[in-house]
Amino acid sequence: MVVLIAALMKADGTVTRSELGNVKAFFTRQFGAVQTQQLLVVLRDVLKRDIPVHQVCLQIRQHMAHPVRLQLMHYLVGLAHADGRVDRAEYDLLKRIAHDLGINDKDLGSLSAMFRKSDPNTAYRILEIPSTATDDEVKKAYRRMAMKFHPDKVAQLGEDVQKAASEKFKKVQEAYETLQEQRGMN
Repeated sequence: MVVLIAALMKADGTVTRSELGNVKAFFTRQFGAVQTQQLLVVLRDVLKRDIPVHQVCLQIRQHMAHPVRLQLMHYLVGLAHADGRVDRAEYDLLKRIAHDLGINDKDLGSLSAMFRKSDPNTAYRILEIPSTATDDEVKKAYRRMAMKFHPDKVAQLGEDVQKAASEKFKKVQEAYETLQEQRGMN
């Protein structure tokens, strides 16, 4: 995970304070203050090296279940948005990481949409459906996404990961409620 975080931070050629703050806060929530200091030292060292992203992703893919990889990808997408914009190099790296982790383009699009502001199609992107979807397709998509992103899928990873998964799940629910309201669905 530290290696992928470093790769993403380096992707646009600049490691920003907002990215470092985001990473430090994440590490602190996940691992506590003492281990965070150790991880930041490791991160500093990794930032100085060439990073074999493909090999790291393949190793993660072998040892992590898909819901856990989705959660990791959600964090990486959030990190890319930490400085207020996603550079083309960051986007390309996210796409490559997602592919290597076995996360499809629809899932990546859905995760990315969770961080966009005021886009009228955000709800559709989160639910991975076109705006031309029927009401029944909207309902099916919601059920599918609710199952995919349910916090119980990562319950074994601890309270903070489950909380992040709950936030993602809430975005799916909000997207569905938005479409229900827009379309007058019951």
